[in-house]
This record gives sequence, structure tokens and C-alpha cells, in this order.
Amino acid sequence: MRAMLWVVGVVGGALILLGLLLEAVRWLVIIGLIALVVVIGLAFVKGRQVARHRSSGRR
Repeated sequence: MRAMLWVVGVVGGALILLGLLLEAVRWLVIIGLIALVVVIGLAFVKGRQVARHRSSGRR
């Protein structure tokens, strides 16, 4: 799961940079931003699940 988050994050960042370089291709920037938002959201949810799992296991 962590590898997939890295891949999506890197692809999102690459699309944003490519979109900024090409200037005319706004869709790449939009798709890249959406991908980064998704990665941040998934990482946040996954981090909370791990934290919850660890705290419940130590009781």
C-alpha cells in the first residue's frame, strides 16, 4: 500500500511539473493535483488506522 502511495504521489508531482512546463496543458495540472490530494487523503486515513491499531494492541 505504501509503494502505491509513493507511485501515485510521484506520478502526480511529475504531471504537475509537466503541465507547468507545457503551460498549454491545464488538464495535466488538474489531474496531478487531484492525484496528490488523493495520496494525502489515503496517507492520512492509513496513518490513523495504523495509530488506532497500535494503540488498541497495547492495552
